[in-house]
Amino acid sequence: MPETFAANSAVQLAVVERSGFVESRHVGSAIVLSPDGEIRERLGDVDTAILPRSSLKPVQALAMLAAGAPLAGERLGMATASHSGTDRHVAVVREMLQEAGLDESALRCPPAWPGDTGARDALVRAGSGPSPVRMNCSGKHAAMLLTCVTNGWPVDSYLDAEHPLQVQIREVTERLTGQRVATIAIDGCGAPVFAMSLSALAKAIHRIGTSSERSPFALHRGAGALVRAVKENPWTIDGPARADTLATSRLDVFTKGGAEGVMVMVAPDGSTVALKMLDGSARASTAVAAMLLERAGALGSEDVAALLAELPLRVTGGGVDVGVIRPAF
Repeated sequence: MPETFAANSAVQLAVVERSGFVESRHVGSAIVLSPDGEIRERLGDVDTAILPRSSLKPVQALAMLAAGAPLAGERLGMATASHSGTDRHVAVVREMLQEAGLDESALRCPPAWPGDTGARDALVRAGSGPSPVRMNCSGKHAAMLLTCVTNGWPVDSYLDAEHPLQVQIREVTERLTGQRVATIAIDGCGAPVFAMSLSALAKAIHRIGTSSERSPFALHRGAGALVRAVKENPWTIDGPARADTLATSRLDVFTKGGAEGVMVMVAPDGSTVALKMLDGSARASTAVAAMLLERAGALGSEDVAALLAELPLRVTGGGVDVGVIRPAF
């Protein structure tokens, strides 16, 4: 069975401090690319395959765009999202389904409560329960369905690995990463996800994050449109006071977290980070990515410090701050 990199191939990326005591350590691997795509820094094993989880969504969204899906603005942002299930998010998902001539029953992602506390409380008060449209990947799934209808592809089987949609996504993934897909797993939402090295993931995200809408190549024009859609609508990809939305809004980065501690981030100058926490924890991922880009000279220290102050990195005891979760490399 394929495995991710071993503990002895990882490095310390973050620590949890409580009352001056290092209580926990997060180890993992990370790679930093320069604006021109050259490797600037390697931390740990960046060549063994990992599962990128939702950090693959920008590639999936770009593949749908390349297949002719009518995605732009908020819809394109939602196609890339791991959203928190607010009413605003759900409205865009329903718009995409309506354009496809489908209803919520067509979604094959599992039912879930919204990640947003206010939205969840409102559903409880209304006597409602979990639903697929509130699941954090419903934007991607609605975009997948819209892509299928646009191309006349079967709808019911859109998550099958050999469905034309998934073949299209796999081909675009291989084009952007420069690696053949050797292993296909099933993501938490039920869609195929492709194993790849952190270096390959960084290469793909760098290509997307540095593309121009004025490029002579259609795929690059689509990537430029994708980045602009997310930066103009940062609420789509995550949610109020959540990490990806905050980082995009505060640092003007193109960023996408994934389950099990995966994170990708592209600075305005094109410098790119991809990282994976070996223990699967995402609580320090955004901070570590931002600090690596700061160390590379791509982000300002004051801007990064301001972002970290907004992230949930405080350690409390008895209702007061007694420590912090911080990058350590």
